[in-house]
Amino acid sequence: MQLETFFDERTFTLTYVVFDEATKDAVILDPVLDYEPSGGKLWTESLQRVAAFVDAKKLIVHFVLETHPHADHLSGGQWLKQRYGAKVGISERIVEVQGVFKDVFALDQLPTDGRQFDVLVKDRQVLRAGALSVEVIATPGHTPACVSFKVDDAVFTGDALFLDDVGVGRCDFPKGDAAALYDSVTTRLFTLPDATRLFTGHDYPPAGRTWRSMTTVGSAKEANVQLPVAMPKATFVEKRTARDRTLSPPRLLYPSVQVNINAGLLPEPKANGRRYLVTPLNGP
Repeated sequence: MQLETFFDERTFTLTYVVFDEATKDAVILDPVLDYEPSGGKLWTESLQRVAAFVDAKKLIVHFVLETHPHADHLSGGQWLKQRYGAKVGISERIVEVQGVFKDVFALDQLPTDGRQFDVLVKDRQVLRAGALSVEVIATPGHTPACVSFKVDDAVFTGDALFLDDVGVGRCDFPKGDAAALYDSVTTRLFTLPDATRLFTGHDYPPAGRTWRSMTTVGSAKEANVQLPVAMPKATFVEKRTARDRTLSPPRLLYPSVQVNINAGLLPEPKANGRRYLVTPLNGP
């Protein structure tokens, strides 16, 4: 197994192309559709970078896999599906997230059974992508629909676990659960062999370093600034909850969630031919 990493500096998102050099079988994880809310502008620069690599390598893309329904960028899964015929997959627990946000955004026509996705994956399921075997590890907490994907000695953790000097994902979104995240990290990820490579869904580099994408289980257990393996569960839940109260919503929260719970499909055009995203108002 080999991989290529792409970092989107606008959303701090890491996208991965995982592939077998001999057979050209590949999967793509967490692709980004570029979006600027001030003018409602959509473009495909990030996706074009990924596609250029895929095309140069002549890869066969079997799946586009989402580690969770992202709240900070729009998924580029549909663009890649149309280009390569890949299947778009996410956790079967996406239905819980769809149920919450259908009401928030008044999405009356939104199906909440996950049918927008081609594949709904289950914990410990193994997806076959040609020569690649992709194991699903449920890692809820940031959202109930978070999963990590294991390919050989590499695990792609999404927003469950970040680099050692960054920490872990926030848990204050609807149905987020700090206690569940603790269990996901300590009993699902930290129980893997110490040499297992962990590739994160984002990097928010502290001052003084450039972006990176990888740590190891052994390193994370000892050095993760928010959840080292020795931290008691109650302490983590208290600290995570307190920190989450201080955080602002992600800049692209509303547009991202609307699109991503719908498998990256954009809203249908209105009678005037234009598409619209909804912004709920809070306050008086």
